[in-house]
Amino acid sequence: MHMFDTIVAFFQDGGAFMYPILLVLALGLAIAIERWLFLRQTQTANQRLWTALAPVIAEGDSRRALEMTEGDGSVLARILAYGLERLPTAEHREEIETAMEEGLMEVMPRLEKRTHYLALFANIATLLGLLGTIIGLIRAFTAVASADPAAKADMLSASISVAMNTTAFGLIVAIPLLMVHAFLQTQTTDIIDRLEMKAVKFLNASSWSLKGGARG
Repeated sequence: MHMFDTIVAFFQDGGAFMYPILLVLALGLAIAIERWLFLRQTQTANQRLWTALAPVIAEGDSRRALEMTEGDGSVLARILAYGLERLPTAEHREEIETAMEEGLMEVMPRLEKRTHYLALFANIATLLGLLGTIIGLIRAFTAVASADPAAKADMLSASISVAMNTTAFGLIVAIPLLMVHAFLQTQTTDIIDRLEMKAVKFLNASSWSLKGGARG
């Protein structure tokens, strides 16, 4: 209970700028949770599809493989579908690669969506904290200007201490948001790397990829 009271007092002493910083924190957490769940679901769906699809690709059954990708909502299915749809008319391996690269470019914005806002929110939280502190200092110096000289030092130190709360809170919000942003970017890059790897495996494992034609 004592810790809770301390936090409440810290927040109240910070002034009005604590509320927009708190809003930034709430928005950042909402985006971070949504992105983490989406990326985790994406990884699971991609792996599930590849586990089922790999034997079909190895057998060279392009028709069955296309049916499986069309009935799946994963981003991997989208990419492989581009390549499988290109198979009947493709004469060279490069044509299939280009088609799948187009699919990858299409799904990448979905993977990276909203993640960049976390870095933006971190910067906003820091700047709001600094602005709150500056305004607090201006008010503090204005208040002590007409105060009793004997009490000026105590009043000024107390006012500065309160004004610094916004900077502290801004940094408390910004640092975790930057860490989460870096983590989500790493996860996104890992998913993209895995998609590219599976696209290469798709070409190498397919009996038609060496001939430029489809079988089945």
